Amino acid sequence: MKSIPNVLTIAGSDSGGGAGIQADIKAISATGSYACSVITAITAQNTLGVSAVMPISTHIVSAQLDSVFSDLTIDAVKIGMLADADIIKTVADKLRQYQPKHIVLDPVMVATSGDSLIQSDAVQALIDQLISLATVITPNIPEAVKLNGKQTEQGFNAAETAKALLENGANAVLVKGGHSQGASSDDILVTSQGQHLYRAERVETNNTHGTGCTLSSAIASYLAQGYELAPACDMAKQYITKAIRAADRLNVGKGHGPVNHFYQLNH
Repeated sequence: MKSIPNVLTIAGSDSGGGAGIQADIKAISATGSYACSVITAITAQNTLGVSAVMPISTHIVSAQLDSVFSDLTIDAVKIGMLADADIIKTVADKLRQYQPKHIVLDPVMVATSGDSLIQSDAVQALIDQLISLATVITPNIPEAVKLNGKQTEQGFNAAETAKALLENGANAVLVKGGHSQGASSDDILVTSQGQHLYRAERVETNNTHGTGCTLSSAIASYLAQGYELAPACDMAKQYITKAIRAADRLNVGKGHGPVNHFYQLNH
C-alpha cells in the first residue's frame, strides 16, 4: 500500500480558523496528505478582521523547521504568511539546507478583510530570498502587482505580469483571478514551457476567507502525491471551487466566513 505523503505548511496562525495554518492543515488533510506545521506568527483575527499580529522569534521558527525536517520525510512545503524580513531569511536558509522537492509559495500580504499581514521591508526580502526557491508562486492580482513593482492594478494583464515575474527569478507563476471582475474567476499558470488557464464560474458568497491559503495548500498536497504542476493546479482549482460553493453551509462569524474545506463529509 502506498504511504500518504507529508506536507509541511510554514505560515501564521489564524485564531478564527478560516485562513493560515488552520486552513492549510484542513486543505492538506482534505486532499489526501498528512499535514505538519511551522508557525511563523500568531494573529488575533476573526471573520471581521485582524486585531493583532505577533511574529514568532526566528530562533523558534528555526527550531521548528529543524524538528520537522530532522524526523519527517517532507514531500512538499507550502509557505504562507511570513511577517518580516528576518523570518523570511530564516525560512529561506533552512529550505536551502534541507532542499525539499516541492515548494509552493503563497505571497500572503493582505488578509481578506484588507488588513496588512506583512511589514513593508519584507516584500523585497520575499523577492530576494524565496521566489527563486519556489516550484510555483501563487499571487492574487494585488500581490502580483506588488511583486512586480507596480503601484496600480490598472490595465492588469495576468499573463504578462506572470512572465515578468519569471524574468525576475520565479520558476512558475499561478496568478489567481479572485480579485478580477466578471462572471468567471479564472487562474492562469505561466511557466517557461507555456500557459494553462483554469476556468471557474464565480461563486456569489461572502465566505471567501482563506481561499488563497487553501488553494496553495491543495497544490502542495497534490505535488506531494506525485502529480505534475499543471494537473496539481487543476485539481486544486476544482477543490477550492467546490469548497467555496459549499461555504454557505457553514455559519462562522459575522464577516468573511471560511470556505468549507471538508465539504465531502457533510452532504
